[in-house]
Amino acid sequence: MILPIVAYGDPVLRKETKEIGKTYPNLNELIENMFETMYEAPGVGLAAPQIGLSIRLIVMDGTAFADDEPVLQDYKKVFINPVIVEEEGEEWLFNEGCLSFPGLREDVARKPTITIEYYDEHFEFHKETIDGIKARIIQHEYDHLEGVVFIDHLSSLKKTLLKRQLNEITKGDVEVSYKMKFPIKKKTKTK
Repeated sequence: MILPIVAYGDPVLRKETKEIGKTYPNLNELIENMFETMYEAPGVGLAAPQIGLSIRLIVMDGTAFADDEPVLQDYKKVFINPVIVEEEGEEWLFNEGCLSFPGLREDVARKPTITIEYYDEHFEFHKETIDGIKARIIQHEYDHLEGVVFIDHLSSLKKTLLKRQLNEITKGDVEVSYKMKFPIKKKTKTK
């Protein structure tokens, strides 16, 4: 089932999330719905807060970047209760977008290598060191679990310049090709 993606301005995007356990209700169905929602949008990653849930859950599929990084072909993952334990290397810029910010793309600096601990969809524990675009996708989605959005990585001046566009996103005054939930309802004209 395709779920509505929460737009910038919704308080759920600013909350720190809670860990979940094996008995979280309908977890497999939720994961399946998150992948379906992400593909429909289309995106390469989706964090639970983006569908209105304050839980530590991320899905990603880096296949869209496989032409640049062949290792991303069929790189489809679920991260439950992830913790980035280390970020290393010299920061590099990459043009990022976010499904909660339709139409907005900006260069964001992130470290190229991360070490992350997480559980997969079978609740098997993993600790991995990941780099490149895989790491960037994970960092972007991980930020959502911490109540951080990608524009928080921009300068104050850049955020000021984007203020009008951010207000339009909050109000739903944007073209979007996927199902969204906006924090401010559009006012309808009455006769």
